[in-house]
Formats: sequence, C-alpha cells, structure tokens
Amino acid sequence: MFLKSLNRLRKTTGFRLAVWYAALCILHALGLSALMYMVLASSLQQRDRQQIAMEIHEMVNLYRNSGAAGVQQEVDSYGQPPYYFVPLVDADQTTLVLALPEQWVTLTLPSLDIIGTPATITWNKIWNHGDGHRLDVASLGLADGVLLQVGRTAQDRSALLKRFRAIAALLMLPMIALSLTGGAVLALRTLRPLRSLIRTVQSIEAGAIDTRVVTRLTGSELDELGHLFNKMLDKIAALIQGMRDALDHAAHDLRTPVARIRASAEVALQAEENPPLYREALADCMEESERLLTMLHTLMDISEAETGIMQLELEPINLAELLAEAVDLYRYVIEDQALGVSTTAPLTLWVSADRNRLRQVTANLLDNAIKYTPPGGQVTLTAFQEPGRVAIVVEDTGIGMTPEELAHVWDRLYRGDQSRSQRGLGLGLSLVKAVVQAHQGSVAVSSTPGVGSRFTLWFPKRPPHRR
Repeated sequence: MFLKSLNRLRKTTGFRLAVWYAALCILHALGLSALMYMVLASSLQQRDRQQIAMEIHEMVNLYRNSGAAGVQQEVDSYGQPPYYFVPLVDADQTTLVLALPEQWVTLTLPSLDIIGTPATITWNKIWNHGDGHRLDVASLGLADGVLLQVGRTAQDRSALLKRFRAIAALLMLPMIALSLTGGAVLALRTLRPLRSLIRTVQSIEAGAIDTRVVTRLTGSELDELGHLFNKMLDKIAALIQGMRDALDHAAHDLRTPVARIRASAEVALQAEENPPLYREALADCMEESERLLTMLHTLMDISEAETGIMQLELEPINLAELLAEAVDLYRYVIEDQALGVSTTAPLTLWVSADRNRLRQVTANLLDNAIKYTPPGGQVTLTAFQEPGRVAIVVEDTGIGMTPEELAHVWDRLYRGDQSRSQRGLGLGLSLVKAVVQAHQGSVAVSSTPGVGSRFTLWFPKRPPHRR
C-alpha cells in the first residue's frame, strides 16, 4: 500500500515540481561552493607564492652581499625543522646550501637543469607521494651560474581547503532539506489554482453544476485558466438554461397545434356521418400539421446554420432588386394596414449570398415590422455600403420592445408579452441571425417601446467561404 501511494506521489506534478526546484537549488549551491572553493584555493596559492617570491628575493640579496654564507645564515635562522625548502647549487652541481623540511627528507628530488634556468622566477611543483602533499618551488638562475630555489609545502593550504570541503558538505544537508521544503511549498502554492480546478470538476461531476473555481487576482497563468474555466462554465450553464427555455417554449407552442388536431379528430369521430364536417376537420388537421412542419423545418435550418453545415449557393445579388421583391411580396398586407413602406438602395449595390436564404431573411424582418406596426405607421428598408461590408436596415415605427425583450430577441421560440397576441412561431429572428452568421455576417437591433425598432444586418463585402 505504501509503495502504491509512493508511486502515485512520484507521478504527480507537485512532486516533480518540488524535486526539480530542490535539484536546481542544490546544483546552484554546489556551483557556488565550487566557485568559492576555486577562489579560496587560488587566493591561498597566490598568497603562498607571494611569500615564496619575497623569500627568494631576500635570499638573492643575501647571496649578492655575503655569498653562500649569507644564505646559510638565513637558512639556519629558520630553526629545525626548516620551514622552507632552500637548495643553492653552483654550476658544477655542487650543493652549497640545503634546507629540507622534515616531511621531505625522504623525498627524491628531481635533477636540476642549472644552465636552462632563466634569470626570472619560474614555478614548478614537486609531489611527495608518501603523504600526497606537494611543494611549490620557485627557481631563479643567478648571474654566476648559481641556481637558487625556494619551496614551501602546501600542507597548510591543503588542510584549510579540506576543512572548507568538510564544512561545505555539512552545509549541504540542511541545504537539501531547505530545498525540498521550499520546493514542496512552491508546488503547493503554484498548483493551488489547479487543485481548485480539479475539485470544481469533481463537484460538477457529482452533480453540483453551480460550483465555480476559486480564483485570486494574482495574474498567474493558472489563475487565468481558472477565470477562463469559470467563463466556460457560465456559458455552458447559459446554454443549458437556453435549452431548457427552448424546450419549455417548444412544448408550449407544440401543445396548441397538437391539441387542435386531436380536437378536430375527436369532433369528426364523434359526429354522425357528415362529409362537410369531415372535410373541415381534415383541413384543420392539415393546417396545424403544416404549422408543426414549418416549426420543425425552421428549427433544423437554424441548427444547420449555427453548426456550419448549411449549404449556401452563393451568387451576386442586387440589393435594390431584393428589397423591392420583398416589398412586392407583402404588397396586399401593406395596403390593408395602410402602412407607408419605402426602400432606399443604390442600383449598383451587390452582395455575394444565397438568394433564397437572403430573401428569407429580408422577408422575416419585413413580416415582423408589418406585424408589429399599427395602421398608418412607417416601415423603411435601406441598403448601403460601409468600408469592407454591406448593410441592410429594416426600421419601423411599431410598438417597439422593452430592454428585457431586447435581450432575448434572438433566442429561439422567444416571444415577448405583446407579441403573443400575434400568430407566429418565435423562430423568425433566430433564423435571421443564424443565416446571416452563416454568411460570416453579423446582426444588431435597437428598439424603444412605443417608438419602433431598427434591425441591421451586415454582410462581408468579399464573398464568404462556401460551406
């Protein structure tokens, strides 16, 4: 069980983030320790070499003033065992002076190349394989062919560096603990929005669809993800509510024609043989069936347009002719209601669209304008060109809409309180919006109760992509 839990922990993002953070901190500490070690070693070596150089220059002055005796006197002053390694050898390889520290007595010294030694200080190292220490040696050739060397053991320096390594190793233990702790805290704080997101998804899966991710104003990417997730949930909730409302409206609107069909059939069945009554019942059934089919076909058209599968037969359409055709289609209704209807469109204004769909859109808007404009009112159809797009405007002086109705005017099966007295399906404007968007266009509406409404459609000037 413990191994399974450990294996699950090892696969978590938080664990990997904590380990990576700890590894980076440890590597940083190791790199810093190595840099400090190299700086310390270099500084100690430079200090030792400066001391050796001072000593060899002092020996040169003594040799020049007092000869080998002066050097020997300086060496004797070191005491026993001597602190420096000092050989003084003449051109015949005769050792004139020799000071050898105790730990170097058994050391086999390399042969000296007196002739090849330059008149400036050169450095070399002699290793004592017995204890692993080395001797830093400075060599200097004098004018009379004498070779002077001064060396000093690096034992003290090695011991100091060894203590530094031990201290650094001890400090690495709390550094590792602090790195792991810091990594865990970092992982917990960084992944807090992600855990909140997971809990929200689990709550929604359990049925609490109103749950939202707890977000903070940190500006982090994960916090932004939480905000976007909440927005997505809000849109989904709005879609679900819209579907519920649409089903409610559909059930309400479908119930009436179905009830009429049933009532007509019952009347015909219960009556004695009466052919005229039968024909009237069948006519009523056909009328209501036609209304149901129209509603279903319109719903299917809206769905096809919104999902992008509506087939559009694009062709150049003259908008002036299109608006004139729409007005001519409703000529008798316009005359009956004594409405003033006018069209304004340049004769050279064209748009690439599906003729039948665009005619359907224009007819729906004009039908709405006529339906909700009282006798003697005015309806205006206008088409004009804007930069990069073409606009069609249908404006009336009808009953208008309240802000609440305006917010739902494009919803399927939605009908305002004043529009329920008029015969209709509540799908016309939904179809208008869906068809216009299928042409890669957009719609807008403005309205004032008792003043009228204005519907505007925009279509791209360039032909939309064929679907």
